[in-house]
Amino acid sequence: MTVDYAAVTARQQVVWGLGDYGRVGSLLTWIGESLVRSLDVHSGERVLDVAAGNGNASLCAARRFAQVLSTDYVPELLQETQRRADADGLALRTEVADAQHLPYDDGAFDVVMSTIGAMFAPDQEAVGRELVRVCRPGGRIGMANWAPDSMIGDMFRAVGRHVPGPVGLVPAVSWGDEARVRALLGDGCTVQSLTRQTCAFRFPSTDACLAYFRTWYGPTMAAFTAAGDEGSVALAAELLAVFAAHDVATDGSLAMDVAYLEVVATKR
Repeated sequence: MTVDYAAVTARQQVVWGLGDYGRVGSLLTWIGESLVRSLDVHSGERVLDVAAGNGNASLCAARRFAQVLSTDYVPELLQETQRRADADGLALRTEVADAQHLPYDDGAFDVVMSTIGAMFAPDQEAVGRELVRVCRPGGRIGMANWAPDSMIGDMFRAVGRHVPGPVGLVPAVSWGDEARVRALLGDGCTVQSLTRQTCAFRFPSTDACLAYFRTWYGPTMAAFTAAGDEGSVALAAELLAVFAAHDVATDGSLAMDVAYLEVVATKR
């Protein structure tokens, strides 16, 4: 079945602009720090951050005095990245760009990276080709992608049972599968490491976590709107059950260690 990727992308741009992604992105700071360290970004290197969100990885690379271009297809997110960079006294550039159609020359960057970003673009094959294409031979490609069996994976599947996504679309968390990510990056690069990591989510309670995502996270906000009043009750109950299933706290709060796959590859 043919998927209308352009239509899906247009809807996604609206959804990711809802709420305040920076509130959720702030929970993922560790992921950007880890990836930039694993890529060993150096001063002066040309770094492209794809689907950068609120700029976690971009800021980390800028702290290493790299020449950072932070991109996303939601302009409001880039504005937040720039505000954060200004507050920290960091030099970087921002530009609107779609991970599926990057407007850059072949081999234009020493490092191409994406943390919990490019994985959500609907045309996964196009994303894989573009990440490799714009990286120079011998350059590095890095990604951090939620694992299929993570809390986020369970969360997306729960949402999908109540608000089905486009037919024929491959789940975003497929990027967190080792065989899938190798296939998507293709023969144009050598995968150096695939490391399963976790990102700590800590909330006062499952209810507080649900309220946080319902208030600030665009995809969750859109799902509850689409579910309607009656469907929202069932969706909320299932999401609370997902959080409880992943809870490792023993003090009555909520503690979830959310698994993701860190990918480091070299372009041939």
